[in-house]
This record gives sequence, C-alpha cells and structure tokens, in this order.
Amino acid sequence: MQKVLVTGGCGYIGSHTIVDLVQAGYEVVSVDNFANSSPDTLDRIEQITGVRVENMAVDLCDLAATREVFAAHPGFAGIIHFAAHKAVGESVAKPFKYFRNNLLSLINVAECARDHKVACLVYSSSCTVYGIPDKLPVTEQTPVKPAESPYGRTKQMGEQILADGLKGTDTRSISLRYFNPAGAHTSGMMGESPLAQGANLVPAITETAIGVRPVIEVFGDDYDTRDGTCIRDYIHIMDLARAHRLSMEASWAGKLAGEPEFINLGIGEGVTVLEAIHAFEEVSSTQLNYRITDRRPGDIPAIYADYSKAREVLGWEPEFAITDIMRTAWEWEQRRRTQ
Repeated sequence: MQKVLVTGGCGYIGSHTIVDLVQAGYEVVSVDNFANSSPDTLDRIEQITGVRVENMAVDLCDLAATREVFAAHPGFAGIIHFAAHKAVGESVAKPFKYFRNNLLSLINVAECARDHKVACLVYSSSCTVYGIPDKLPVTEQTPVKPAESPYGRTKQMGEQILADGLKGTDTRSISLRYFNPAGAHTSGMMGESPLAQGANLVPAITETAIGVRPVIEVFGDDYDTRDGTCIRDYIHIMDLARAHRLSMEASWAGKLAGEPEFINLGIGEGVTVLEAIHAFEEVSSTQLNYRITDRRPGDIPAIYADYSKAREVLGWEPEFAITDIMRTAWEWEQRRRTQ
C-alpha cells in the first residue's frame, strides 16, 4: 500500500480526492489547519470509506512544522498539494494574504518533497493561468497571459516555482489546470461546505435555494456571450478527484513525458451563469431568486477546456454533466443544513 500526502485534505477538493484514494487502496495522510475547513470532514470521509484518515493540523507556511510532517511519515510515494486560499474576489482585495499563503506553503512542501525524494508532486493549478485567452477552447499550448487576479498569479508563480525548484531532482511535478469544480459526492454525505457563505457559483445557488441567502447576484450581463453572462467550464468534483489519482499513477508508470507536466481538466463545454441557474432550477424544481449586478473585478468573459491531453495520457473522461453537478450539490446542501 503506497502512502500519499494530501495537503488541504479537509477542503472541498482535497476531501473528495482522499475518498477516491482510500477507495483505490492507498494509505493517505492529510495536512489541514482548518483555516477554511472543518474537522467534521474527517468524519464524513470515514462514513463513506470506513477508514479514519490521520490529519495533521499544520500551517504549511511554517517550514519547521512542514518538515515534521515528513519526519513523522517517511516514505511518501506522492504528494497532492491543494492547500491554498482560492477566492478570486478576496485575492483582489487582499493580494498579500494570497501571495504569502499560497506561495510560501508550496515552496515548503516542494522543498520537503525534494529532500525526501518523493516521486511526484501533483499541484492544484487553475485555468486562471491562461488569463483572457485569444481563442477557445483552451489547450495546454494556449499561451499563459497576465492573470486577471492575484489568485491567478499565485497559480502561475506556483507552476514556475515547481519548474525551477524541482528541475533535475527525483521529484516530478504535474500541474493540473482545472476549470470550475462543483457538485458533491454521489452519496450525498459530503460536498462543498465553506465556513462563510460560498464564494463560488454553485454553492451560492444552493444557498439561495435553501434560504441561507436572500438572492444570488449575477455579476454582469453585458459580456460578449450567448446571454451576456460569463461562460465557465464546470467539472464534477468526483471527476476531478479521480484525475488527481490518475495523474499520480501515470507519473509513477513513466507515462508523462513533460518535465514539468501541465494538464487541463474540464468537461469541454461552456455554460453561462444563467444557463447554470436554469439547470439547477430544472433538476430541483425550485425557482431561484437572482438579480443582475455590476461586473466583478478579476472575472473574465469566457473560458472552457480542451481535455484531449487528459484523455490521451491519463485515460480520463468526465462522467458527470452540469445536471449531475446541480443535483448532487442540491442533495448535499439539503443534507448539511439538517445535520
């Protein structure tokens, strides 16, 4: 049984990835200091998998504390690094918070990976590295342009840190540039549960539907898109979780030629904000209260993926559509509000 370190393991993507890893037979150690997550997530992972995953409540910006994780658990075969702040709007308002946390934690984890000769490090990157692309869909050859937010810039800088810092070492890096994670575990037992109100569209939709917020704001309806609202590529959280495991396994098997490696993850379709709202209304039989407001700083008009490379090198195909995303997200929202 190979041992894998998952940083940010109690967060939204990290927790679903841990479930996928445990069910595939891996031993997992989580690191999460609960800055934007809850210890209850460990209970949900155990309920789904039957395994109690160890979590170390470590601030990865502290190099000495990060080193203690590796000293306590020698022999990691792989690392999946999620731990980061992730709200575009907050990054615009608090750029130093994002630069300090997202970059320093990555540097410390990567340095320890190098020192302990961990075979691969899978990095949670983002489609925001492409800035405003000249044409769609986005491929891995699409030029990396200036990011539209400090959050996006930390992902660009993170990729470069790994390229420079791990060059010529025993550790290979794979940066997964994914689009908009959404939805929940199909069991209905786990999903996105931010400590504050959800900053992303799908939790904002479900929170509005259940009455936690009075209205959902649609930021701008004057973009050059089908209905004037932003277009995004929504990928189901379980599809995304599986892709992290497949990336690690492909690296171990020597199937990845790039050093470093970059892979897009999306379902290859653009959905407007209003189309997403209407998809939710269809699967939930619920009428949403929404209003159009001004554009939000940092948002780009449209972006969606060409995932051909993920299909070819990972054998990965998305299994869930936008309606599945909305259905599972709504099931989870209703469940978590009654727990």
